[in-house]
Amino acid sequence: MYAEERRRQIASLTAVEGRVNVTELANRFDVTAETIRRDLAVLDREGVVHRVHGGAVASQTFQTTEFSLDARFRSAPTAKSAIARAALRYLPEPHGGLFLDAGSTIGTLADLIAEQPNASQWSIVTNSLPISLNLATRGLNEVQLLGGSVRAITQAVVGDTALRTLALMRADVAFIGTNALTLDHGLSTADAQEAAIKSAMVTNAHKVVVLCDSTKLGTDYLVSFAGIDDIDVVITDPSAPESFVTALREREVDVIIAED
Repeated sequence: MYAEERRRQIASLTAVEGRVNVTELANRFDVTAETIRRDLAVLDREGVVHRVHGGAVASQTFQTTEFSLDARFRSAPTAKSAIARAALRYLPEPHGGLFLDAGSTIGTLADLIAEQPNASQWSIVTNSLPISLNLATRGLNEVQLLGGSVRAITQAVVGDTALRTLALMRADVAFIGTNALTLDHGLSTADAQEAAIKSAMVTNAHKVVVLCDSTKLGTDYLVSFAGIDDIDVVITDPSAPESFVTALREREVDVIIAED
């Protein structure tokens, strides 16, 4: 496991549990206590956690930092691949419609959708430039890219034109990515315009399936776009804290743990 990914998991675990211990983290990640102390020092400088004697406690700050799409694809690739494969079971019946929002895990899912027999049977609407080009060039005929402004960092289409189009649409399933997921703030992201598109997809879909690797659980970004009660399924990986998974299930969310 790369240091960056380990630190993201530590941040998520701290947010969920409220407090973490150096010794327990060293055992969990099979590294030395000194390595964990360095990780906590980095996270403390970034404002993600607060160092305390013997460990760290959660920061209450809403995050605003965004990473490029390439950087997101490099983060937790194994988990994202397993999550995307698990999401295939939620594809609608033939000739059904689906929303795909912009994001690295959703992009991984789009690759798998293109490989399915008779993939052109589904009507797909997306606000992702890479996803639309990938699907269209692989022979899928029913792919609609929303119109509007393009955000360079995520290569996502946003704005009033896209929102007006989505208001007229309905889908059987929305596959949604997120920067963060907490019980109080729900699904959140850094940018208000992207949040608006995600929210519209959630509102206009019969079933909402969230693809969310464990590094995002318990973290909070500035703009919430859906509450826990708005989603039907969360697909995550085995590193998800058990207490968080239990809490989601108690809120009647179907949680799927995607094995590698």
